[in-house]
Amino acid sequence: MENAIQVRNLTKKYKDFTLDNISFTLPSGTVMGLIGENGAGKSTLINAILGVSDAEYDQVALLGHDLRTQTKLAKEDVAAIFSDSHYDYGMTPLAVGEMLSRFFRNWDQQKYLGYLKRFHLPEKKRLKKFSTGMRVKLEFAAALSHNPKLLILDEATSGLDPVFRDEILDILREFTEEEDHAVLMSSHITSDLDKIADYIAYLHEGKLLFVKTYDDIRDNYGIITCGRQLFDALSRDDISAYRKEAYSYKILVNDRAKLRRIFPDIEMVPASVEDIMLFYVKGEKVK
Repeated sequence: MENAIQVRNLTKKYKDFTLDNISFTLPSGTVMGLIGENGAGKSTLINAILGVSDAEYDQVALLGHDLRTQTKLAKEDVAAIFSDSHYDYGMTPLAVGEMLSRFFRNWDQQKYLGYLKRFHLPEKKRLKKFSTGMRVKLEFAAALSHNPKLLILDEATSGLDPVFRDEILDILREFTEEEDHAVLMSSHITSDLDKIADYIAYLHEGKLLFVKTYDDIRDNYGIITCGRQLFDALSRDDISAYRKEAYSYKILVNDRAKLRRIFPDIEMVPASVEDIMLFYVKGEKVK
């Protein structure tokens, strides 16, 4: 399977922040959720992958094309969507469509008009009179209408109501049914990623802590609440992180089935993506 994104050893340095030696791959036909607290470096990473900002790297390839030596080809079939529209607010959706038709060789005007209708966006209304949510809907309409193979979303669904977010997730799911399509989706709404992500990449303070399959998280990770005796009895290899509370420990474990076999009566619940994120940020590592 071809990788839609290949990143090796990407570093971006600012005066007070470093995106440090990031490497990952996104297989075609899949969705990767990029999570991390505000300031973790998610937007910095996305801008570097898109070539919007300079970064040091051994390799960045989009859809099999090297960003450094095949820049035009690398970006040809990529669409990026952000949390607000970057189009001139004096324009109308029809004017946006006319402009984009000149830039994209695969522009599909009928598809674009269809999305405007589907998203209830007035064709001749100026964007300055649109709500934030309406402008984001326009971003999706425009991005999907030049038939990209890779969608990169930077908190693009954060300003949308739950009903439309759910519709967008359905669209993204349909999009990746094509084996040569893929989505990289930065979002702090982890419940959206629970519905759609095949992979979760966790960025914390400029470092990529892990890339895991969603199935791994769903099937294997769990949370135990216990006393000191059980905490001490657990293998350190089974504990990803823990939090000491007043009278107990909350423990993030990485193999529920194994622990069930060893401790059949243990109280344990599955861990969500958000749970794992919170344990890694606010919890402690075993020594």
